[in-house]
Amino acid sequence: MKDTDEDPVAGERPDTGADADERLRRWRMVLGGGPADGTGRRLTGRDAAMDQALEALYGTAPRGDAGAPPPRSGGLGGSAPQVARWLGDIRRYFPSSVVQVMQRDAVDRLELSALLLEPEMLEAVEPDVHLVGTLLSLNKAMPATTKETARAVVRKVVEDLERRLATRTRAALTGALDRSARVDRPRHRDIDWDRTIRANLRHYLPEHGTVVPERLIGHGRASRAVRKDVVLCVDQSGSMAASVVYASVFGAVLASVRGLDTRLVVFDTAVADLTEHLDDPVDVLFGTQLGGGTDINRALAYCQSLVNRPAETVVVLVSDLYEGGIRDEMLKRVAAMKASGVQFVALLALSDEGAPSYDREHAAALAALGAPAFACTPDLFPEVMAAAIEKRPPPVPEPGG
Repeated sequence: MKDTDEDPVAGERPDTGADADERLRRWRMVLGGGPADGTGRRLTGRDAAMDQALEALYGTAPRGDAGAPPPRSGGLGGSAPQVARWLGDIRRYFPSSVVQVMQRDAVDRLELSALLLEPEMLEAVEPDVHLVGTLLSLNKAMPATTKETARAVVRKVVEDLERRLATRTRAALTGALDRSARVDRPRHRDIDWDRTIRANLRHYLPEHGTVVPERLIGHGRASRAVRKDVVLCVDQSGSMAASVVYASVFGAVLASVRGLDTRLVVFDTAVADLTEHLDDPVDVLFGTQLGGGTDINRALAYCQSLVNRPAETVVVLVSDLYEGGIRDEMLKRVAAMKASGVQFVALLALSDEGAPSYDREHAAALAALGAPAFACTPDLFPEVMAAAIEKRPPPVPEPGG
């Protein structure tokens, strides 16, 4: 019998030459080469090309990074043709999700924003929400020769988002509108029997095996009349770029829902009403101006002036709450709107970017007024709006969730 000390550990596969070589290859790709990586592994073919694309971006210290080690060879420099080739390479070697991350890193680390003003560059990039935010921030500096290409890039992202978000949003809001129109004296065809039975269970007659429905619950008949007013108030300061993109798409979707009258207001230190552009979210986005300061109080004053039916109005503020205006006035406006019957929702972010940076003191003050402030992913937004329409507490995400 073979000595058990020589047997491989139970559940482990014996190491083979191929396994060891693959591990060295992966470590070499991670460590980036050079005399200190300790692998001694040389890359060839596709691996070498991938390594060169990674080296060009991550082998160079970000500009202005004090104390950074001397950069290794590589880098994209300031040459548009060189960057265009690099963009083509990373699209060839990496999946789309990785390409988008590398593009964002290239803009941040190597200060390539100016190169995005060139049509050839825009045609080479992989469109995503973050790229749209960068293009919007460059909108005013963009030459005429680039604007049509930029609009095409933005339109592709917007159409992708609409395909992903529109159906679910319309379904959630249509259902919420129907439920909010529930009446206590419905016609027979409009009775909601499930809710009626549950509401009358205490009137169950066991000897007859039936429930006596003392109160009927049903839905109001479908109407073309506007039943709810929605005001989206969106902070267009530079840190809110992704939220502006998603809010513009959702604004267009909400505007298409029968029974909703939707207004879209964007602000920094000034306020702009972009409602007339809601039929095309690309026009909305190019009507924004990312960057600048923030005056939430001024924006809410304008939104407050739009409220004609407080009990049937939902105001959604999308902002990180870093207020440059009058804080106490801002809070008084929120309190006044809520006291009049307005459903007020504060979203610290409307994006997939994770935990946002926000003014915690202002968020706590809003929560004390009964307007909890929380970050919201695009997938959660339909439920948040449905809850507001039905006047129920919003589905606030768990902290850290």
